[in-house]
Amino acid sequence: CGGSVSDPSGLLQSPNYPGSYPNNADCVWEIQVKNNFRVTLTFRDIAMQRGTCQHDYIEVYDGPLHSSPLLGRLCSGSFPTYVSSSNMMSVRFHSNSRYPFRGFQAHYSSIPARHNTTIQCLPDYMHVVVSRNYLRSQGYSAQRVTLNDNRCRPTVTSQEVVFNIPYNGCGTIQEENNDTINYSNTIRVASSGYIIKRKKNINLHVSCKMLRKSWQQVVYAAEDTVDVNEYQFGRYNMNITFYDSPSFLRQVHSSPYFIDLNQNLYLQACLRSSDPNLKVVVDTCVASPDPHDFSTLAYYLVRNGCPRDSSYTTYYSPSSHFARFKFNAFEFMSRHPSVYLKCQMLVCRLGDYSSHCYRGCSSRAKRDTSPAEEEVDVVVGPLQLRERDAPSGSTR
Repeated sequence: CGGSVSDPSGLLQSPNYPGSYPNNADCVWEIQVKNNFRVTLTFRDIAMQRGTCQHDYIEVYDGPLHSSPLLGRLCSGSFPTYVSSSNMMSVRFHSNSRYPFRGFQAHYSSIPARHNTTIQCLPDYMHVVVSRNYLRSQGYSAQRVTLNDNRCRPTVTSQEVVFNIPYNGCGTIQEENNDTINYSNTIRVASSGYIIKRKKNINLHVSCKMLRKSWQQVVYAAEDTVDVNEYQFGRYNMNITFYDSPSFLRQVHSSPYFIDLNQNLYLQACLRSSDPNLKVVVDTCVASPDPHDFSTLAYYLVRNGCPRDSSYTTYYSPSSHFARFKFNAFEFMSRHPSVYLKCQMLVCRLGDYSSHCYRGCSSRAKRDTSPAEEEVDVVVGPLQLRERDAPSGSTR
């Protein structure tokens, strides 16, 4: 149960609904819709143990589970509606009672957010757009909009003021706290008038925060009566590519990738980020014949940094943004026409020797990730066995 949800609308429901849900369930759904949209969640049915909601309950969070405000906790009563302040919402269902109940069903949808400032945290920079109509309506000029470093100028069009703010320049500040790795800058909108000023300046504090499994994007206004408050969430830009040898010089571009049983398979994970102080490692890789189900029939190559397959090996990487590894095609493939690989990568601060990136094999629980670490899932494949009667060099 649970998982990442990215469709613009859909249903959430407890396991086995409308049958009885199991004891000791703990399900978390992360709903992430498009940038500059909001999530609306409406409950249609709730049938759980009544009382103080200590044993069985549903929690709704305004963003990622471990770093966002709790919007509500419920187990019975009316059917409320919740609206996120960003493009992300998390829903947790927990049960540990001895009594079976029907559970819950809820419907979510995405609605456009109406605002005058938007932000996207892209791999190399923050993309911030301020509406000129908004500036004019407040009595401000687009020519008086600057960054902390006023040498970094925006692009001014007839409709917008556009900033592409690098994570490692233009006065962007990097800091780390208990929950996030934070990149922040300030867009300043100065009031006209050098001797007498009748309006306050606007400070738009822009921040991209690296959270568990996501980027958080924040814009808020300081020292002004205009409420500009935007939160967005995105994902790391990560991919995994097959290579034809341990030199990692030539990528394998064919899909599906036809291979022989027990053939050496070489893979490289690549994190695209302009922050040089990040490190990526392979945490877990699991194979399955179904790209949408990695639990029913699964074979682990490595789990929580611990190799489970004797052929699994890691290689030296020339950059901390790369993770290279190898394994052999296994007997699992002889019974299924295609095999997919799902790998969970860990991203940590470079030089943080207390993180799992440096500690390696661990028996920790899946959710027990350090606050300064990110988990990113990537699915690659399919892999298919080369037909034995195919001519030499043929892929079919």
